[in-house]
Amino acid sequence: MSDSTKTIMIRGACPHDCPDTCATITEVDTATGKAIRFTGDSEHPITQGWLCAKVRPYLERVYAPDRVLYPMKRIGPKGSGEFERISWDHAVSEIATRWQSIMAEDGAAAILPYTYSGTLGLVELAVAGSRLWNRMGTSAQVGHLCDGAAEEALIATVGGYFSPDPRDVLHSKLILIWAHNPASTNPHFVPLMREAQRNGARVIVIDPRRTITARSADEYIPIRPSTDAALALAMMHVMFRDGLHAEEWLESNTIGWRELRDRAMTYSPQRASGITGVPVETIERLARDYATTKPALLKIAHAVNRHQNGGQAVRTLACLPAVAGQMGIRGGGLYLSASHHAKWDGNAVTHADDCAPSPRQVNMVRLGAVLTGEVSEPPIRSIFIFNCNPVATVPNSPKIIEGMMREDLFTVVHEQFMTDTALYADILLPATTQLERVDLHRPYGHRSLQYNAKAIEPLGESISNWDLIRKLATELAFTEPWLHQSADEVIDEIIEASKLVNQLLSGITLEQLQREGTVPLFFDQSVTDSDVPFYDGRFPTPSGKMEIRSERIAAQGVDPIPDWTPVEEVRAVGEWSDGLVLLTGAAHHFVTSSMANQPSLLRKEGTPFIEINTLDAAERGVRDGEIVVVSNDRGSCELRAVVTNDVARGVAVSPKGRWAKLSPDGRTVNWLTSDDVTDFGMQAIYHSNMVRVRPAATDEVAVSTPSISAVAD
Repeated sequence: MSDSTKTIMIRGACPHDCPDTCATITEVDTATGKAIRFTGDSEHPITQGWLCAKVRPYLERVYAPDRVLYPMKRIGPKGSGEFERISWDHAVSEIATRWQSIMAEDGAAAILPYTYSGTLGLVELAVAGSRLWNRMGTSAQVGHLCDGAAEEALIATVGGYFSPDPRDVLHSKLILIWAHNPASTNPHFVPLMREAQRNGARVIVIDPRRTITARSADEYIPIRPSTDAALALAMMHVMFRDGLHAEEWLESNTIGWRELRDRAMTYSPQRASGITGVPVETIERLARDYATTKPALLKIAHAVNRHQNGGQAVRTLACLPAVAGQMGIRGGGLYLSASHHAKWDGNAVTHADDCAPSPRQVNMVRLGAVLTGEVSEPPIRSIFIFNCNPVATVPNSPKIIEGMMREDLFTVVHEQFMTDTALYADILLPATTQLERVDLHRPYGHRSLQYNAKAIEPLGESISNWDLIRKLATELAFTEPWLHQSADEVIDEIIEASKLVNQLLSGITLEQLQREGTVPLFFDQSVTDSDVPFYDGRFPTPSGKMEIRSERIAAQGVDPIPDWTPVEEVRAVGEWSDGLVLLTGAAHHFVTSSMANQPSLLRKEGTPFIEINTLDAAERGVRDGEIVVVSNDRGSCELRAVVTNDVARGVAVSPKGRWAKLSPDGRTVNWLTSDDVTDFGMQAIYHSNMVRVRPAATDEVAVSTPSISAVAD
């Protein structure tokens, strides 16, 4: 190979919001400095050399002709997309000047940093999303778009997110996939599951939709949305009734199991069948199979926590392995997230202890309401948005746009593309892609750390989130060293501090991460099964036990014993009227709104669509392939109808993440989502929404949801 064609290989990590956190290899032409190939790391135990359909064409994203590459200032009306190029000095000076003026008049509480999981990473999200804002004393963002209820539920019940190693599924004899489609959202788990299946394990999928995963399962069980806790309690009813529960383990390792038993005994299979739509005989058989097949793995994701009753749903599901005797054994237990295995020292990340307390918390789920007057003393006068595309992803898009159209709102957006949100910026700043920066990633689908080395120089004048924070800190004359560290210095500081609170990080160094890329967490191999969560019956809860009865939950005004409660907008039993429950699950080719502008992936995903059951379609005069109007009292959008028996009766499914600017009518399903939150955990309730579906040719389209009261047995 000649010198002119010599290439180097750079180890990295996929930054997107997916449990796989794939280890990547970028091949770079040393003569041009250009990345010419992007693949999965064949040496990584989970990635195994391949990447998902979303990330495989990542170089298209890096070198896209429509990337934002230079700082820009709005010159046209908000939302027009009319900008002119400015220098970085101009941009940073104007931001700092405007903020200093706001702080002098109303205090830093009038400034709202707004971010989420468009890019994960210790530096680019956790540190960039906290340090400067703590130093400034801005309003603090609270609430969740992904997993707030689930995280709070598992912290309260078992102490946190402590999933097993995904490879332990090879020991499972039964794999219960509940409201989860790993084929689209956790793809590297699927080959492991299929291998277990070939070795004799049964795979059962419970979901309102026959997903890609469900199509190759041994059994698919449809269920009505938001009724998961009722089914789980009925399964426990059967276990307690028939003496299939692990009484000795429950007695030794839990608090509140007898109260749970009393609760479960009120959920007979007959009652639960009326609530969930699952036949009585199926409930009976499922409960017996799950309790008697050892080991059995219960794998859930975050869909169930995006209902109004999502917190209790996750708490209830978490109790199933305990009652069935599946906890603490390899191949069993609960698999949701592994992110708390690699716990960081909180102050090393945020330096909150070095700053005054935040003056105010702002609910990010209700961004539209916040910007239009819900927060008024002082009102939000400036918003800084990065790692997030709220117009496309945060509930109730029309209200958000209304707020962002305010002429007195100074909006700064740091982005890679002209997103739906970037259109409303006053200052738009160019952001790097993963190949152009350094970061450290803590997967939530497996148990290792993944270092991302910079593979290429930033294109144009793009900079990372952290480099932007450092620029702003300098302009604001903040001199604290922890606001000016390099990314590697940040990583080194946090790892070293975190070793004092987490023995699983012992021995890991920055140099090792830079050298090896992937570094597994340390589990004591001298202790049998020490890597199996709760193998010893000990839980990181206040009591040291699994807290089925949770005083933490009770303190939030919620029943301390897991239960099912019908949600306000969704009829749980009886007639569905003309309303359908809208589920906005994951698209196969996008990660929420990331990649949803990439031409090759848009072609694969097809035009925006909504799936509707064959009988529901017939009742509404909807034909397959025609354009329909989907509406409720929050808004409406036009979608292509897909008439199918793969969704349950009374359910409509339209994948999330579409950009309004790329949609035929300039609206998406996010025009329909509620900005209410869950029972606890302040999680958005994307799936607890009722809609009407009508052919677009209908002369008059109703835009309000019928009044539907929740009905309990």
